[in-house]
Amino acid sequence: MKDFTPVCTTEMIAFTRAHTYFQQLNTELLGLSVDSNSSHLAWVYDIYCRTGIKISFPIIADRNGEIARRYGMISSDISNTETVRNVYIIDDKGIIRTILIYPMNVGRFIPEIIRIVQALQMADCSNGSTSANWMPNQPVIVSPPKTYEELIERVSEIESNRNGISWYLSFKEPPEKCIDNNCNSNE
Repeated sequence: MKDFTPVCTTEMIAFTRAHTYFQQLNTELLGLSVDSNSSHLAWVYDIYCRTGIKISFPIIADRNGEIARRYGMISSDISNTETVRNVYIIDDKGIIRTILIYPMNVGRFIPEIIRIVQALQMADCSNGSTSANWMPNQPVIVSPPKTYEELIERVSEIESNRNGISWYLSFKEPPEKCIDNNCNSNE
C-alpha cells in the first residue's frame, strides 16, 4: 500500500470497518508499506481527522523494501520501488495459504477476503474442500476415496443420499463445530 493514495485510503477505511469480522474469525490484520513510520502516522491521522475513523491495526514501515521483496510485492515490470497491492492470508503456522494481487487502480474486495478466510477454515476443520462460489454454511466436498473399496462405498452413498454426481465429487454437511467457528485445526 502507499500512504496518501486514494485507493489505499478507501481500503484502510474498509479494512477497519471489517476488522471485527476478521477478529471473530480469529484473524488479525496487518498493513505493510515502503513508506516511513512518520508518513503512516500522518496518513492515519489525516484519515481520522477527515472521517472520524481510527485505523484499528498496525502498519509496518518497510523503508528498504526488504519484507516486500521477500514476499514478491515489488514487481520490476512495474517499478523497482513501488509495491504491488497484495493480500496474503497466512495461517497460524506461518504458511501462506492465499495470495491475491490487485492492480494499483482496483481496490481490494473485503467480503471476498473474509469469504476466503472462512473457506480455508472450513476446509481445514471439515477435512474437506469448498466448491466454486462456496459460501458459509453450504456443504463441503468430501475428499475422494483412496481405495477401490472406498470408491464402491462412495457410489452407494451417493445413490442413497443423492449427495454428489460421481465417486470423485460428493458433498457432506459441515460438522457443527465447523459451522460455529469453534474448530481448532490442531485437534
